[in-house]
Amino acid sequence: MSDSRSLRRACKQAVGCVILAFVLAGCTTWTAPASIDDAPLRERAVNESKRNTRVSVAVLGSDDSKRMFGADLNKHNVQPLWVEVENHTSQPLWLLHSGTDPNYFSPLEVAWSMHTLLGGATNADIDSHLNRLGFRNPVPPGETRTGILFTNPDRQIKLVNIDLLGDRTLIPFSLFLPIPDDVVDPRLVLTPFLYPEAEITDYHDLASLRAALERLPCCASGEHAAAAADPLNAVAIGTLGDIGAALVRRSYRRDMRKNDLAQWVFGRPPDVVLRKEAQTGAPSTSLRAWLTPMRFNGTPVYLVQVGRPVGGRFAHNDMDGGTLHEDVDEARNFLIQDMMYSGGLDKLGFVYGVGSSPQVGSRTSLDGARYHTDGLRAVMFFATRPLSFTNVTILDWVPYLDQREPAAHEENGDAGK
Repeated sequence: MSDSRSLRRACKQAVGCVILAFVLAGCTTWTAPASIDDAPLRERAVNESKRNTRVSVAVLGSDDSKRMFGADLNKHNVQPLWVEVENHTSQPLWLLHSGTDPNYFSPLEVAWSMHTLLGGATNADIDSHLNRLGFRNPVPPGETRTGILFTNPDRQIKLVNIDLLGDRTLIPFSLFLPIPDDVVDPRLVLTPFLYPEAEITDYHDLASLRAALERLPCCASGEHAAAAADPLNAVAIGTLGDIGAALVRRSYRRDMRKNDLAQWVFGRPPDVVLRKEAQTGAPSTSLRAWLTPMRFNGTPVYLVQVGRPVGGRFAHNDMDGGTLHEDVDEARNFLIQDMMYSGGLDKLGFVYGVGSSPQVGSRTSLDGARYHTDGLRAVMFFATRPLSFTNVTILDWVPYLDQREPAAHEENGDAGK
């Protein structure tokens, strides 16, 4: 009987401790910063001027976040941007938040992450403080406006789109910003690869470019070229800023993982890897890209692998990168549609070069995953946005949009590539 009373007493004490912990958590105080000093941000901000406007942007580190918000928002997977817009035009301009990050956070959304149980008036003060710091539209003509955009985190270097909307005009900026406090696995560090000028061939007409693209490798290989890896089913032609801006606008982010390092082309692993994260947190589409020793009228040419993991958006968030889904053409076509909607696609064409592999005779990649493909490589030409669907030129190369027999391209000698 005494054991029963002791057990009940112990349970009551445990419950009391839990309640007390909640009460104490709710009483945790937050104090608004006495002074919001953005001088350190101004000193390291990256700026650019265009068409009578000037933008300056900096990424906040942990110390900046504590100084301005009274908390380190980086711990909540929020990466704040300090943005200043100078409007020297004759019309008001609106900064399009979703152009910077389609999944951006509102100030009150971020404030909620800082709330405490029973916070009461303190929570209201947090709301007011972050709401006051958020970037506010529009920017009147002849004025300057400064504020914070709350974005999802990137590593090492952040490509920031700033789209300013006026009356029948859009003024776009693409800025590359360093990220403070960033420490990454040295194997995954982004180091831009450059070819010596003597090794680069610059093509000046579409016919010669197409022939060169069809001579590129069909697939990646392992580090020692002992086995074939994933197919190289896309090409991106454009400046890094224009290509990156289009990808950011469709929620692609740099995300290199362990198995990406096993895919080699031109004697090296990918120069950059991007993934589009699904709502469940799993990566739905991945891009691995290599700079080629080619240019088209002076513009860089990138060879790209497009794929999805088995399970797609329902897959577990595998930090190794997941196993390739067999329908690589679907992933390629999804990317094309994404880039159509991005407003940065100028031309689109299809070339041979991957080699067809029907479903009944599918190929095997490095990890044993099987895939099938029509053997075509999508070639995407990028330009500075904004462009619309009606601006996109469909090149008269392989007539992908026409009805055709599944094996028609094999009769052109593509099957052996």
